[in-house]
Amino acid sequence: MPGDGALLRVAGVSAGYLGLSVLKDVDLGVAQGEAVAVVGANGAGKTTLLRAIMGEVPLTCGDVLLDGRSLSGLPIHRRALLGLGYAPEGRQLFPDLTVEENLEIGAARAGGAERGRRIERILETFAKLEPLRRRACRLLSGGEQQMVAVGRALMGEPRLLVLDEPSTGLAPRVVGELYAALRDLHRSGLSVLIVEQNARAALRFAERAYVMEDGRITSAGPARQLLEDRHLVETAYFGRRQVS
Repeated sequence: MPGDGALLRVAGVSAGYLGLSVLKDVDLGVAQGEAVAVVGANGAGKTTLLRAIMGEVPLTCGDVLLDGRSLSGLPIHRRALLGLGYAPEGRQLFPDLTVEENLEIGAARAGGAERGRRIERILETFAKLEPLRRRACRLLSGGEQQMVAVGRALMGEPRLLVLDEPSTGLAPRVVGELYAALRDLHRSGLSVLIVEQNARAALRFAERAYVMEDGRITSAGPARQLLEDRHLVETAYFGRRQVS
């Protein structure tokens, strides 16, 4: 990342599962108020990267720092208290709880009145959820469920919103609506780290981006510049076959 003083710094991180290395010496950063995307094909290691940042996957090398403070050894709930808001892949909502109840879980440590104020702010951001606030999440569409997942991550009033494949399974119109809401949140000053296989959507949203292949960062730069890169456009990052 250009300059020093990153809000989030991933420094030389390697990590994996059951002795299998997935991430290999990954370096990236997110500045305060910045939107950063990590793009790559399915299986590139993007989800493992976010799980390592959140403490769900142990590091075999390197460190993750928030505002210069090492997060080593901290469980996911402690990282959330320090300012990381996480919307995981697959949404992981409680299907039989209502929209409002799922949102409340994201701010369990806040007082009742404060939780109520935060819920109202989320329902203003995702206006489609207002008439659905007392509906069980299993009855929602995929797009509505994703809005709840992002809203729950925002309930802790994070300094950095971390999103894993938010557009998966959504229709293009719904993806557009979701990213429009994310743009408004980012313009308000929220820092965002997003990983996506839908690279077009992510690169149009972000200011800077990293390309991940086989657990490594292979390219980095301004998101618009990567979006215009012909080689990337012709690869699986955009769901197209390479031109021979």
